[in-house]
Amino acid sequence: MKTNDIHIELPSSKSISNRWLVLNHIAGYPFVLRNLSTADDTQLLQTLLGQLRRGTTTHFHCHNAGTVARFLLALLAVTPGQWSLSGDERLKQRPFGPLINSLRSMGCNIRCTEQEGCLPVSIEGYLPQRKMVDIDPSASSQFVSAMLLVGPLLPQGLTLTLTDRAASRPYIDMTLAVLNQAGIETSVSANRRVYRVAPLPSGGLKKNLAVSIERDWSSASFVYAAAAFVPGIRLRMPGLSLTNSCQGDKVVAQIFERLGVTTREVRSPYRSNVRSVTVEGTGQHENLLEYNFTDCPDLLPPVLVTCAALGIRARMRGIKNLRLKESDRIDALQKELKAFGADVTLTATELRLPSSRLHSAPTVCSHSDHRIAMAFGILTLLFPNLVVQDPEQVTKSFPDFWQQLDTIRKASAQHQAID
Repeated sequence: MKTNDIHIELPSSKSISNRWLVLNHIAGYPFVLRNLSTADDTQLLQTLLGQLRRGTTTHFHCHNAGTVARFLLALLAVTPGQWSLSGDERLKQRPFGPLINSLRSMGCNIRCTEQEGCLPVSIEGYLPQRKMVDIDPSASSQFVSAMLLVGPLLPQGLTLTLTDRAASRPYIDMTLAVLNQAGIETSVSANRRVYRVAPLPSGGLKKNLAVSIERDWSSASFVYAAAAFVPGIRLRMPGLSLTNSCQGDKVVAQIFERLGVTTREVRSPYRSNVRSVTVEGTGQHENLLEYNFTDCPDLLPPVLVTCAALGIRARMRGIKNLRLKESDRIDALQKELKAFGADVTLTATELRLPSSRLHSAPTVCSHSDHRIAMAFGILTLLFPNLVVQDPEQVTKSFPDFWQQLDTIRKASAQHQAID
């Protein structure tokens, strides 16, 4: 390791972890899952699946974990029994209708007990015989992934037709990659509208298959933002790979190259399958960033905050689904950036940021959203007295975020002292 390489420990991907947990459950636990995410969402899903397997409860509360709730909804719908599924108030406001409608069209009995198309729901689970179903994926790719993951349970497998373009389509590709790695056959039509998943093999899947979960590219986006603020410091993220990853958010490397951050993948000289990614800010960036975030909405908060801090103008499209996350992220970003002096405006199709010169604000609200907390948490590198309210929100995806940020802060102070 170079003497000025600063090691940053990223969490494992909760998105990949959650898919393997569901697949392991439906296949009868043949897989040995290593390096599982320790994020709140993954621990919650692990707990709820354990309760389902042991039969210790019929009510499942998903807090504000949309992925957990959508995956469980599909799983409970095809699992014989009487179930109920609920969550926090924010989760009750998030969309579930397209997934519910698709499951109902297969014959599943799901009743929304408060508002149609939303949680909470009462479920009479049974294993449907129908294999062909349509789904509207425009609000969330998680609807598609939830259906694909339970497809192997169906006697004839599943043929799923998308009625619109999917949001966050790389996450559907991630689901297919997990299914294929597990030994389940899948196929996709040329226009990417029809997905087929074969049923579980009659003899079951290979026992004791060891699966190691990748490090998380979504979390890496905040390290990229930090690198943009502290040029000249090389940050190394072990266990991360550009060339050997199924995560769509690795596109963050291309986005931040335009914001003045270079990326290099490094292979271990001793073990070719052990890789890391190093990033370094150059202090040189474009003056205008135009980008469509339809396939990578989780990257918008750190990218937007970085643009605001560096005085980069931005025009960002593919933003509508950001209103449906743990918070209304468009509203949260607009409100909090205004307190720093940045004027974010909206049109019918895009978010616009003029060249800004940020000033410090005393506090920033996290809006009960882990990605908002982390995006503004990076600004503490520029404004040390900034206080992020409810900093514990980060445990939803990146439990060690504040510790890793302190590592970068200390490295920056040492670098400045040497200069």
